[in-house]
Amino acid sequence: MIRIGPAGWSYDDWNGVVYPAGTRKFDPLEYLARYFDTIEVNSSFYRTPPPTHSKSWVRRVAANPDFRFTTKLFKGFTHDASFPPTAEVAAFRHYLEPLAEEGRLGAVLAQYPWSFRNTESAVHRISETAEALAPYPIVVEVRHGGFDDTHFFALLERLGVGFANIDQPVIGESLAPTTVATAPTRYVRFHGRNYEKWFHHEEAWERYDYLYSEEELEPWARTVTDLAQQGDVYVITNNHFRGQAIINALDLRRAVGQPVDVPAPLAEHYGARVGREP
Repeated sequence: MIRIGPAGWSYDDWNGVVYPAGTRKFDPLEYLARYFDTIEVNSSFYRTPPPTHSKSWVRRVAANPDFRFTTKLFKGFTHDASFPPTAEVAAFRHYLEPLAEEGRLGAVLAQYPWSFRNTESAVHRISETAEALAPYPIVVEVRHGGFDDTHFFALLERLGVGFANIDQPVIGESLAPTTVATAPTRYVRFHGRNYEKWFHHEEAWERYDYLYSEEELEPWARTVTDLAQQGDVYVITNNHFRGQAIINALDLRRAVGQPVDVPAPLAEHYGARVGREP
């Protein structure tokens, strides 16, 4: 199955653009689960959520039986110099339990920084993470081109770890687009192509201020379809500024032959670009 959706759902600049303006007691997660079959949890990167949060999320997507969450791994696993202590590993596993028990966990994304290189210590860190979180489905995102390496892909396959194929600004030694499957769970992630602001920005959101054209997404739609021949594919749009991730997620759904329903505020804001006049 191909599941397509945005990275995150809690953005102030989506009010009145993706979400209805001025609506009280509005639930953005329940709302997005009407239009998409997956969402990537971003808050878990900054702090491990308590299991009460994951239990709540499961309840809020109950109306969509096909919905699965993907969730970022806490940054202590991927960005800190030392591996997290046993208590932190246990806390993250505890957070995942409600998602897994209810069949709502699609993948855990271990996102490593651009500075992370294909070295022996890096390979050990990935192996240690996979062991600590087994049997949960782990997907690794790396951003340096040195990881476009058959030996590295073979290691992931032996570990049963997926590889995230990403679209990002290809600057210097950055990883170019790939079509790699190392585990039954496949992953594709879109960061936008804002070359000017990718490494030089004042605010983090500036990196993700980019709207893909439908023509730019066409090759990726073919890649996603190919990857889906032998496994589930999660396609995540991370270019979240002003709801652009939602537009491109709808574009991708349309491109792979899935039905598309456009949220009314998005149609009002972007008009014909989303395939529906306001």
